Amino acid sequence: MAHALEPQAKTLAEAGRDAPHGVISDYDPRMRIVVACVFAVVTVALSTIPALITALAVSIGLLLMSRLPIRRTLKRMAMMDSFIIFMLILLPFSMPGDAMFTVFGFPASWQGLWKAIEIALTANAVILALMVLVGTMEPVTLGHALHKLRCPEALVHLLMFTIRYIEVLREEYLRLRAAMKIRGFRPGTNWHTYRSFGYLVGMMLVRAIERSERILGAMKCRGFSGRLLMLQDFAMTRRDHLFAAMLCSVCMGLLFLDFL
Repeated sequence: MAHALEPQAKTLAEAGRDAPHGVISDYDPRMRIVVACVFAVVTVALSTIPALITALAVSIGLLLMSRLPIRRTLKRMAMMDSFIIFMLILLPFSMPGDAMFTVFGFPASWQGLWKAIEIALTANAVILALMVLVGTMEPVTLGHALHKLRCPEALVHLLMFTIRYIEVLREEYLRLRAAMKIRGFRPGTNWHTYRSFGYLVGMMLVRAIERSERILGAMKCRGFSGRLLMLQDFAMTRRDHLFAAMLCSVCMGLLFLDFL
């Protein structure tokens, strides 16, 4: 399942490239998932700018430890920011408070600006930490770690199948799009285009159902009984305990800084 996201993909964060060799990838996956959740909860609970800036600095430090390509990682971060940038722009105009300036009669407040900065810092710190701690795992390793953490088997299986067959659906979509282009289809702002894309989505769903039935038949022929056997075992070492203790101490420091 190392090629689940793209051809030759190995990890969630580095699809299409070799697995990172930083110290982060050497730690126990279960511990990385737990400390990532703890760090995310603590960061979301912060409410002061200095504490949030410190949390973002901690995430950047983890990024440097993981040896992920900085430019590629920050580009993915920018893609995430594009989803919330409009909310951040509109927040100063929708939150009451002391006016900074007025645009077409709508005042922008300082309180809304600081709230937008808090949201941006929180989102970037949490997402970057998750990309480093969880995104550097192979999909199968992530599934096994979640199973060892007593997550419901159905959710673990659903996650592993979803990651594995996203690329299959993408390839099916590309084949259908190529067939449409060969037949002279050019998208535009008209009902023919909307109807054609509707047919495209419908065909993808039909072919996905047919593919799932063939896959289920093949798995039953190989003895599948509704459960995926998790054979990978994990062992916590002293380095894992020290890393977990260090990150927990950092989280406690962030909470203390937030209350100052």
